[in-house]
Amino acid sequence: MIRVLLNVSSPALRAGLRSLLSSDKAIRVMSDSLNEDEADVMITSASMVSIAEKDSAAILFLSDDQLNVEEMKRAYRVWGVLPTESSAEELIAAIHALSQGLIVGTPTLLFESENEPLERGPLTERESEVIGLLARGLANKQIAVALGISEHTVKFHVSSIYTKLNVTNRTEAVREGLRGGWIAL
Repeated sequence: MIRVLLNVSSPALRAGLRSLLSSDKAIRVMSDSLNEDEADVMITSASMVSIAEKDSAAILFLSDDQLNVEEMKRAYRVWGVLPTESSAEELIAAIHALSQGLIVGTPTLLFESENEPLERGPLTERESEVIGLLARGLANKQIAVALGISEHTVKFHVSSIYTKLNVTNRTEAVREGLRGGWIAL
């Protein structure tokens, strides 16, 4: 069961969201009076400043304003940004993804420009390429073929990525890459 807290100021929007989310049996919209620490996902349209210190639930912003990854990183659990005109299916899918620790959002809201190269963060250019291919689910052998390097070299880059991002496996590396805005899916 995914516990969702609606932190929106408009009673009409809150009622509409509650109605949309009631169609999913795995989602339970919490009462407004309950403690937000009990929520798995909080949906809000409030300013980021007002929730920046809260870190108990994944936060999904409903916004039409561009909110880049760097701003999202300042708020520990803000990992979702959807446009206000999102469909019920998109909203429900976003809540399920956020409850699993994934990032949700349209590229236009997450990044300044889809064509603009992503920052590499602490990774080298080659490591950024490797983590991008890791994010696509490629095995070391497939990455080696795609980049024209040996499988041993891929293992070296993967190990270096783990060390630089302080992670122990591919999933954590991809998650950190997404959080840092160094890769996009």
